[in-house]
Amino acid sequence: MKNLIKVLALLLVVTFTTPTFAQKTPKKSEPKKETGAKLKADGTPDKRFKENKKEKGKLKKDGTPDKRYKGNK
Repeated sequence: MKNLIKVLALLLVVTFTTPTFAQKTPKKSEPKKETGAKLKADGTPDKRFKENKKEKGKLKKDGTPDKRYKGNK
C-alpha cells in the first residue's frame, strides 16, 4: 500500500512537471526596416559611421532644439 502511494505521488509529480520542459516556439521577428543607417544590436544608431553622425542640430536636455547652434536657427 505504501509503495502504491509513493508510485502515484511520483506519477503526479512527473505528470505536472513535464510540460515545463517543453520547448517554446520562437517568436517571429519583424523584418527590419532598411533606413540605410547602421544600427547597434539594441536598435540605436551606431555613431561610429558617418551617416549616423549627421544631426540636424543639438538638443537641450528637455528635448527642445538648442538655438545656440546653426542647424537649429
